[in-house]
Amino acid sequence: MFIRCAFFRGRAKPGHEAEFTAYVRDKLVPLWTRFPGAEEVRVLRQEEADVTDPHFEMVLQVRYPSREAIETALASDVRYESREVTKGLLDLYEGDIFHTVFRADDYALPTN
Repeated sequence: MFIRCAFFRGRAKPGHEAEFTAYVRDKLVPLWTRFPGAEEVRVLRQEEADVTDPHFEMVLQVRYPSREAIETALASDVRYESREVTKGLLDLYEGDIFHTVFRADDYALPTN
């Protein structure tokens, strides 16, 4: 499986933290969950870290079964729509955004 992540390295603008959270939940998650081929969508919010820098306000994680599925999602209309809607989020955010694709292997936990 493959996981494509969008790292939001930075912070919500002071005083706009709740608005940032609501914007993601109400406007972006409904789009991200419609990406073709997506098997799982997770929005991660940093609660704590063992370093002060960098701070990640959010990490979007989308799981796909193959690299081909990622390419299909990246070429989809809903992805372009989400990019337009993301522009509104940037008014509430200070930092940069970058994407990474990970190959992921799952391992079962012991049952004993």
